[in-house]
Amino acid sequence: MSRIIDVGLEELSVMLCRMGELTYETVSLSLKGCLNGTNVHSQVREMSDALVSMSDQAEDKTFELIARFQPVASDLRTIKSYMKIAYDFARYSRYALDISYINERLGGLKECEEWIPAYIEKMSEKVLNMVRTSIDSLRNHNIEFAKSIAKTEQEVDGLYFGYLDRLVEEAPTTNKCTISSVLIVRYLERIADHATYICESVIYLATGEKITLR
Repeated sequence: MSRIIDVGLEELSVMLCRMGELTYETVSLSLKGCLNGTNVHSQVREMSDALVSMSDQAEDKTFELIARFQPVASDLRTIKSYMKIAYDFARYSRYALDISYINERLGGLKECEEWIPAYIEKMSEKVLNMVRTSIDSLRNHNIEFAKSIAKTEQEVDGLYFGYLDRLVEEAPTTNKCTISSVLIVRYLERIADHATYICESVIYLATGEKITLR
């Protein structure tokens, strides 16, 4: 027999899955704007604000479940994981907003040498793949899929530090390009970290095991 709290947990799960899809759209739009030289800052801001609001709603829902019911240990584990995942989704959106702002304020990658946008596009593809992995892992509570993110996270870290090394050796001609590109790869690296955090939370949610995938 299902419990009353299960209805609330299911509602929270659905809310998070909606957040996940919107975060993917937000990050993807921001990166496309940056790589194509299109100003999408106002759109990204609107989507980001919506996600922050959804994160607050998810947090309110978790407190409601704790206050109204008497969660057992497994319920509390689920509630804690969902609250953390909502925060990580909100962080995706804020980094996406930062990227779109850099594109609007400094012209993004317009003045960069050819290899820089190509490098960032490669890194972006891996990060978007990580965002998708984190969302699908949450939707299906797929532990093995969640664990698979570790390999891509290491690759993204390698690309991040590799970019900084190459930038030192092949400094571009404009300061705008240097500032923009360094900030963008940093934000991408942080999005990748949060994708990994979500997968760690999914594993904890499903098994009660705390593991580090970084």
